[in-house]
Amino acid sequence: MPAAAPPKLVALDLDGTTLTHVGELSPHVGDAVSAVVAAGHHLTIATGRSIVATMPVVAMLGLERGFCVCSNGAVTIELDPSQPGGYVVVDTVTFDPRPVLTLLREAIPDALVAVEDLGVGFKVSAPYPDGELGGEQVVVPWEELVSAPATRVTLRRPDADAAEFMAQVEAAGLHGVAYAVGWTAWLDLNPEGVSKGSALELVRRRLHVEPGDTVAVGDQRNDVEMLQWAARGVAMGNAPDEVKAVADEVTGDVDDDGLVPVLRSLLEG
Repeated sequence: MPAAAPPKLVALDLDGTTLTHVGELSPHVGDAVSAVVAAGHHLTIATGRSIVATMPVVAMLGLERGFCVCSNGAVTIELDPSQPGGYVVVDTVTFDPRPVLTLLREAIPDALVAVEDLGVGFKVSAPYPDGELGGEQVVVPWEELVSAPATRVTLRRPDADAAEFMAQVEAAGLHGVAYAVGWTAWLDLNPEGVSKGSALELVRRRLHVEPGDTVAVGDQRNDVEMLQWAARGVAMGNAPDEVKAVADEVTGDVDDDGLVPVLRSLLEG
């Protein structure tokens, strides 16, 4: 009999990939995720969400073991139901937010600013719209926002469209950080060189998975490095063209359960 194929590391983005844009989990996607886990593959969440915003989705998916890459790669946790909260933090990467936030404050003075408070929520310059940040929001003075190393910083202009906001960000000339503009007027800032892809590489080594046995599925600009990292990088049908261009293949739209055929393909044979 031929030897069984080794388990794969399967990295899934959440919003716009595993979940719809309104945060719903299709039962077909949920069933496919469960089948992949039951088959022995290493299902790993890779998201821009903070830990506190990721864990409810972990519960929704019924995951008890494995890894989650949060905050676009700046924070990695290992799921462990015996631990408080159901996880343990295994890696964090921080940066000094003062220089870049000072620059962006001058370039986009009306932007909302949020600095991640690990495992709690965010310190913010002013409240974000309901549902946009997970965990607690605590309004603090500017000096407190920039006073300590951060894993992730977010800027938001609820009144602007994405194109206008992107032009403002590019005009600011950011250096020394990794950043990605979302599908709305939303900017994520992370330590330079940190991405979902860089964190997943560390997870791959922990799990002793060969590079050729990696799969990643995503839909946004913060997924580009992850799709390039994976041996099989899959862009969702709702992804921007620039994301589709770096993928090995493109599947269906999130609203059409586009993740399901990708996951089912891992069960064939």
